Amino acid sequence: MLDLFQIGKGTKRGNVNDGCQGLMPVVRLVKTGLIPIVQLGIPIILVVLGTIDLGKAVIASNEEAIKKAQGMLVKRAIYAVAIFFIVTIVTVLMGIVAKGTKGTGSDTDSWGTCWDKA
Repeated sequence: MLDLFQIGKGTKRGNVNDGCQGLMPVVRLVKTGLIPIVQLGIPIILVVLGTIDLGKAVIASNEEAIKKAQGMLVKRAIYAVAIFFIVTIVTVLMGIVAKGTKGTGSDTDSWGTCWDKA
C-alpha cells in the first residue's frame, strides 16, 4: 500500500516495479479486477434482464408485449456481444502497442512492462 504514495520517486533500473513507479496495485486492480467484471459481468446481466422481461411477457400472455420483449432481448444480446468484444479488442490492442514499443526507450516501454507484470 505504501507504493501508492511513491509515485513521484524514481526506481532503480531493472526493478520489476520499474514501469509502474508505485502504481502496480492500481494497474493490477484494473487488469485483474475491473476488466473481467466489465467483460463478463455486464453481458451476463444484460442477457438475464432480457430473459426476465421476456418471461414476464410470456406469463402475461400478451402477444404485443412478447414481441416487444423479444426485440429487447435481441438488442440486449447484441449489446452484450459488442461489450465483450470491445473489451477484448481494446485489451489486445493495448498489448500490441506495449509489445511493439519495448526496447525503444519510449514512455510506453515502461508502461508495457508494468502491464505485463500486473
